[in-house]
Amino acid sequence: MTKYVAAAIQMTSGDSIADNIAQAAPLIAEAAKRGATLVTLPENAFYMRREGTASITDVTLEAHAGILWSQAAAKEHGIWLLVGSVRTLDVGAAKAANRSVLIAPDGNIAATYDKIHLFDVTVPGGQSYRESSQALPGDEAVAVKTPFGMIGLSICYDVRFPNLYRALALAGAEILTVPSAFTRPTGKAHWHTLLKARAIENACYVMAPAQCGVHPGGRETYGHSIIIDPWGTILAEMTEDKQGIIIAEIDTARVADIRAQLPVLQHHRALPEVKVI
Repeated sequence: MTKYVAAAIQMTSGDSIADNIAQAAPLIAEAAKRGATLVTLPENAFYMRREGTASITDVTLEAHAGILWSQAAAKEHGIWLLVGSVRTLDVGAAKAANRSVLIAPDGNIAATYDKIHLFDVTVPGGQSYRESSQALPGDEAVAVKTPFGMIGLSICYDVRFPNLYRALALAGAEILTVPSAFTRPTGKAHWHTLLKARAIENACYVMAPAQCGVHPGGRETYGHSIIIDPWGTILAEMTEDKQGIIIAEIDTARVADIRAQLPVLQHHRALPEVKVI
């Protein structure tokens, strides 16, 4: 399979897993009805609140209500479903991980990825975010073989670290997923530029489902869920600040064609030590 339909879902998630499931359910059904084989949800799909404003009950992946529902939804619609991220706690761990979960059409979990780069920043306007106060960073990059190509997994703030995406592309990734909850100030300034750069420099498709709007606790996210082709062309974008879906055709043969024309991955060299004078 070289051509297939993919969908990115934009959400305004809150602090009720049940309400977030109710929001996601018709959007996933619509995407499947429109022929999507791969459907992607944003970061924090089933729980979204500004850090430090409410206690969060962390559970294991196997017990997470959002994941259990997603497994059933993937099986019902016969789709690959990427849950952009959920917070799950491994047995014996001091803190949860911010974990992306790829579910196969049979409802089984095909792969997970723990966010490597945690969002510990103060954005323009003075708002401070300390993701590390509630989550542990991952230490492993993950690429997943699927019937329609290899998917490289990442989450939101990872997009500012290009070496991660180069490693995924060198491992064979043809599609890069960047489920996100970008703040509005950083989204307005950097969202499109960063995502287009990751697509162009690695000759990969980029799928970035995003959170949008105002969430409990006052956090505001940028939206603009987007799908970009390996040449950097925007195939679909959600420009409205509301829940919805975008659809695009993915053609992995186009990845091969562009990489043949501009063989950047073949020309890649390990970075030398910097000579400081």
